[in-house]
Amino acid sequence: MAVVEAGTMTRAGEALGLTQSGVGRAIQRLEARVGVRLLDRTTRTLRLTDEGRRFWEQVGPHLDGIEQAALDAAGSAERVHGRLRVNVDPFLLRLVLSRDLARFLGAHRALRLELIMRDQIGDLVADGFDMALRFGEPPVRGFTVRKLLETRILTVSSPRYLAEHGRPAHPRDLIDHECIDYQDPLTGRPFAWEFRRGAEVVPVRPPARLMVSDVETMIGACQEGAGIAQIMQLGSQRLIEQGKLVELFPDWPGETFPLYAIYPSRRHRAAKVSVFTQWCIDLLGVAGESEPHLRD
Repeated sequence: MAVVEAGTMTRAGEALGLTQSGVGRAIQRLEARVGVRLLDRTTRTLRLTDEGRRFWEQVGPHLDGIEQAALDAAGSAERVHGRLRVNVDPFLLRLVLSRDLARFLGAHRALRLELIMRDQIGDLVADGFDMALRFGEPPVRGFTVRKLLETRILTVSSPRYLAEHGRPAHPRDLIDHECIDYQDPLTGRPFAWEFRRGAEVVPVRPPARLMVSDVETMIGACQEGAGIAQIMQLGSQRLIEQGKLVELFPDWPGETFPLYAIYPSRRHRAAKVSVFTQWCIDLLGVAGESEPHLRD
């Protein structure tokens, strides 16, 4: 399982604490026991055989249950120790997680927590991460994922902007307004603007004279009247309640953005990872969302 998820025997060995040759011998023993070849391997590539893929898909759910049973039996409180290294979205860390870090560290004094802000997931195994917290759809292969919530996308402006330019009555009216684009770190292009209400979907490409790659800069510019922006409800609801920003289209509530916990390997889900994930879930429940949408 580690070889498939890591992509190479070298990285699997790093995750498992084994040498590359040790991993290779373990694969050979497994193939000898089941009586079929599971991996086609050369000096440069690894590829699952058809039999190997079926075996991998069938074994995975059982390993999850076995590992959770072992953690429950051992008792997680005594095992929350060592270093936990997390690849985390900058927005999530600054505006949500940072508010409660002191309490989390106080509850787990044997743990060293490293929260490293990255715009992309990258290679979790090679970079030494135990997990990642990322917005948007995760990679489809090579990771184990858990959806933590879906936050609404809000279209907002400042009272100052509305006083000077008027309020758009419909999403299509945005083509006549100043807007602020946010750069997708994966593509380098602006995120698309889309509005959803039930089955109705309205894509809009508003004019934007300003594009930023930092959420705090976008929110700050929006508050100062630079234009209309799209932001996540998570971490920003307080600005609306305080009247610093105004939600323009509350009757178009259907567009959401997911947040995932991403794990490089099933083996990495030790007690420290489980405890941190649960802390994030608890914190997200009071960080501007009425009811987080949770799903394994």
